[in-house]
Amino acid sequence: MSSAADLKTFALLADLSEDERELVADLLERLALDDGEQLFAEGQESEGLVLVEKGALLLSSRRAGALGQLAAGETLGAVSLVTVGPREATAVASGATHVAVLSRESFRRLADDAPRAACRMLEVALSDLASAVRDGLERFRSA
Repeated sequence: MSSAADLKTFALLADLSEDERELVADLLERLALDDGEQLFAEGQESEGLVLVEKGALLLSSRRAGALGQLAAGETLGAVSLVTVGPREATAVASGATHVAVLSRESFRRLADDAPRAACRMLEVALSDLASAVRDGLERFRSA
């Protein structure tokens, strides 16, 4: 993806203004992965948000095996924009895959330059996290 308008497809960035998405676009590091190429490994320190622009990432962990797939338009690691910790899974490209990474350091620059944008991104990330926790609790209650 080449423009800030393209970033609107990501729920985490959809409510940002065009100018705010432009700031985010300027901070992204873009990577092209070949089929089977590893983006990161379980246990490595998480370094930021991953946006899947094209292709897909397969996620797996040693204890749970295959965890699923992230397709174009999906994100991973929003919480790592503000917390330090190990990755809980390994991510490997499924086919030719393009991702963009917003590092923790770049997010801090965004927060300095456009605090509304950073706050809005965190609101969406926390809402998604809360939904995942509620879903997990429902599954636990049903068991």
